[in-house]
This record gives sequence, structure tokens and C-alpha cells, in this order.
Amino acid sequence: MRSVILAIESSCDETSASVMVNGKVLNNIIATQSVHQKYGGVVPELASRAHQRNIVAVVNEALQEAGILRTDLTAVAFTRGPGLMGSLLVGVSFAKGLSLGLNIPLIEVNHMQAHVIAHFIDDPKPSFPFLCLTVSGGHTQIVLVRDFLDMEVIGQTQDDAVGEAFDKAAKVMGLPYPGGPLIDKYSQDGNPFAFKFPETVMPGLDFSFSGIKTAFLYFLRDEKRKNQHFVEQNLNDICASLQQHLVNMLITRLIQASEKTGIKEISIAGGVSANSGLRKAIKETGDKLGWNVFIPAFEYCTDNAAMIAMAAHYKFIKGEFCGLDVVPLARMPFSQ
Repeated sequence: MRSVILAIESSCDETSASVMVNGKVLNNIIATQSVHQKYGGVVPELASRAHQRNIVAVVNEALQEAGILRTDLTAVAFTRGPGLMGSLLVGVSFAKGLSLGLNIPLIEVNHMQAHVIAHFIDDPKPSFPFLCLTVSGGHTQIVLVRDFLDMEVIGQTQDDAVGEAFDKAAKVMGLPYPGGPLIDKYSQDGNPFAFKFPETVMPGLDFSFSGIKTAFLYFLRDEKRKNQHFVEQNLNDICASLQQHLVNMLITRLIQASEKTGIKEISIAGGVSANSGLRKAIKETGDKLGWNVFIPAFEYCTDNAAMIAMAAHYKFIKGEFCGLDVVPLARMPFSQ
């Protein structure tokens, strides 16, 4: 049976649409929102309004570029959660309208599961079972992936996500939003061992990043008391040291997870997986420990509809559809 799926992603501040035919992603259209930069972070109300302005144009571009008519669609998929409620509501409502108007099935997708399944968009693809470190501005998890739709979180942050730690650290340094990529950029010319930061040790495979955020704030406060130009004069070294510290926290837990499960198929996903320091560290660790390492292309690391389409493809095969009474979930359980 031929499947033509339109997927919509609107969980945060990027409006995205993708068309998939028989399991092959044809495109991945993304409209970013620059309005948040002057506020130093995503403003939920502004994000929702921007989605409303962008979604029709983004969907139309995806369909036209793929040469697909709306009447060709066999299903429409959307991100149900987790995410910002107002942003999710735009995507969910649009998808429900298409489903009702075209009389085609509706497929809900868990945003975090989709980040994991992004590994199956292009080759090379991991074999089951594998471990996936999903790292973003809202989540930090180690996921045991047994099959396309059979996943279990075996470790996660108990407070803040690593992406938030990057962005908040950038903000206190006076860097514009989004600050995480800028820390990565400045790290390229810095000494990763110039400064040391404390680490909060959690039981099992869990993480904690609230402590490093506070410690970094106090570190800058104390150094600027001695030299008000400390950040400007040491920006590269500060960024490199902080990035090295956060990446080490992630890699340490990933090594422990591999040892505990005996799994050597290792992957990363989510927005922070675009970080060059993390990519380099996981490759080097993989070479040392005999891992098979899988890293998605940059365009599939950040929020995008192609990963929603990929997840929807496997749900379509199993006939896992949802009703028109479906509602967005800002905090959606991973297993759902």
C-alpha cells in the first residue's frame, strides 16, 4: 500500500513540514523564528503567533516542492508533545483540520521519540538494540531502543537539560540567544582545561545540570569582581572549558550505560547533538571502546518535521492512528 504522509512539527519555535512517500523523506521545510532573539529566549505567546503565520506557507512549500497534491495524502502526522502548549496547539489543530477535510488518518508523534527515529532517515542506520543520548534545550535522556516504537528511558536529568545549561551560561556571559551554538563556536579557539567547574553526582544513569549553572554564575561573579573585563578577555577559554565539562558529564554517563547494558551501538540525537565538542567526544570514545557510533545530519538534529514523518511511517505500518479528539500535551510521557 502506497503511503504519502505529510508531517508537521511545531513544538517550540520552528515551524516545519515534511513529505514522505513510502518511507522516503522528500523534503524538510523549516521556518525559524528570529523574534525571540531580543528577549534572550523563546517567548511562548510570540512563538504561537509565529506558527500561525508560518504554517500554511510551510505546508504549501513542502507539498509543492515534493510535487504532491493534498488529495494524494494518505495520512497527516503531527507532534503531540512535549513542547510549548500554544505552539503545539497550532500544529495539532492544523493536522486535525486536514485529517477531517481530506478524510485521512491522523498520526500523533512523541517529539523525543522522533529525535531517536531520525537515525533511520538516512544511512548508516543503527541496529537494534542501541542506546541513544537525546540532548536538547528541554531534555537530556539515555534511551534504550529495542525497536522502532519500543524504547525505554534508562537515565535522564533530574532538573535542567544540558541545552538549557549551555544557553543560560551564554546569557550570563552576555551572548545573544541562542547562546549554545555560540559557546561551541568560541570553544574552537579556546583551552578546554583553562577553568574547572564542579559536577553534581547523581545515582544510576541520571544527570543534574542545575548545580553547574549556579556554579558558573558565581564563578563569573567572583572573577568579574577582580577584573570587570574578565569575560571579554577570556571568552574562548571560558567557553571551551564549560563545553568540555558538560560534554564530559554526558559521555561519562553514556559509557556507564554501555557497560551496564553491554550495548555498543551508540547514537546521539536532539539539538545539542549538533555540538561539535560532543560529536568529537563520542567519536573518540567510540574508537577507544569499540562502539558503532551514529550521528544524524545537522538538519535532523534540531526540531524538524522529517523526524516526525519517519516516526509516523512506522506507526502507519502498524495502523496506529489517533482520533480527532486528540489534544496536545506539553509534558508528554516518553512511552506515549
